[in-house]
Amino acid sequence: LRITIMLRSAVLGCALATATAFAPGSVLPKTGSVARATSPLSGLSMQAKSKAMPFLSQPDNLDGKMAGDVGFDPLGFSYYVDLKWLREAELKHGRVCMLAWTGCIVPEVVRLPGDAFNHKFALDAWGSAPRGGMISIIMAIGLIELISNRFAMTPVDMFANPNRKPGNLGFDPLQLGNNAEVRAKYELAEVTHGRAAMMGFSGVIHQMIVTKQPVIDQMLHFKSVTPGVFKLGGAAGALGY
Repeated sequence: LRITIMLRSAVLGCALATATAFAPGSVLPKTGSVARATSPLSGLSMQAKSKAMPFLSQPDNLDGKMAGDVGFDPLGFSYYVDLKWLREAELKHGRVCMLAWTGCIVPEVVRLPGDAFNHKFALDAWGSAPRGGMISIIMAIGLIELISNRFAMTPVDMFANPNRKPGNLGFDPLQLGNNAEVRAKYELAEVTHGRAAMMGFSGVIHQMIVTKQPVIDQMLHFKSVTPGVFKLGGAAGALGY
């Protein structure tokens, strides 16, 4: 019983910390409003506390200047890796997952003509794609990354140019970035939605593996998994999942 209570308390604490990370932070904080910490685990000192994890001190480099920064760095990556490089990775993964989430939902409603595209189940569609085609897509993405970053891909050299901003590829067809206030609003919206999409896409993939149902279909026609007889099937099972 004691172990069960401790486990539930730990899960609740993690859930609260995760939810707090999505709370909007101040994009332009007042100068000197954030006290400096000496390590990610100096939570017992009389210093400013992390908004996302109030039992830890505010990390040195997470001063609230970046959109969506609420001091969430429990593993201390910001002490050892360039913060701009970390934000670049976060934005790109968030953008990919927003598209991937959409790609899991749309085929249930709209599909291209032809037997090759007649898959409502996203895992089956991915599993039935020609291996050569998948490899070509991955190589194309890698080539675009290398060229767009001028082959500077590491935390050491990616931001050697001080004018380079994380995630800024000059894509603003609606000219939303001309207004500083509007730009700050959408920068916060992008990183927040990107974080939600990363968790949401992970949940969708695991849900499809477990239930063997597309997302919308599973919501409308829920089928429980019988305990003790769960077996992976379909494309996931064929791939060893």
